[in-house]
Amino acid sequence: QVQVVETGGALVQAGGSLRLSCQIHGLVFDDYAMGWYRQAPGKEREAVSSIGWSGHTKLYADSVQGRFTIVRDNTAKILYLQMKDLKAEDTAMYYCAVAKIYGPASLHRRDFDFWGQGTQVTVSS
Repeated sequence: QVQVVETGGALVQAGGSLRLSCQIHGLVFDDYAMGWYRQAPGKEREAVSSIGWSGHTKLYADSVQGRFTIVRDNTAKILYLQMKDLKAEDTAMYYCAVAKIYGPASLHRRDFDFWGQGTQVTVSS
């Protein structure tokens, strides 16, 4: 079966940086578009960023544009979300998700088939 595992969540001060990592098992990492979502308490899960299977296409939510960077390392088979200039409103559970085989980047939740359990990011102001 497919497993999606996120790591790297932590408590960080506002203005700080953090890098999340995601690994998948049961699928060929290189072949799939992937993305990051987040969900704050009392709010709906929202798209943060996505990257196409080839790495050429990347999408970001307006709220993180210019502060977050999504990177896929197809050699190490790891997806990263590099976050800088963190704000209190970035506090949420962050989820890694796997989208379509040979697919482009997407911020539509319907395009994602497999999800991790999440990693908590807390930004203190």
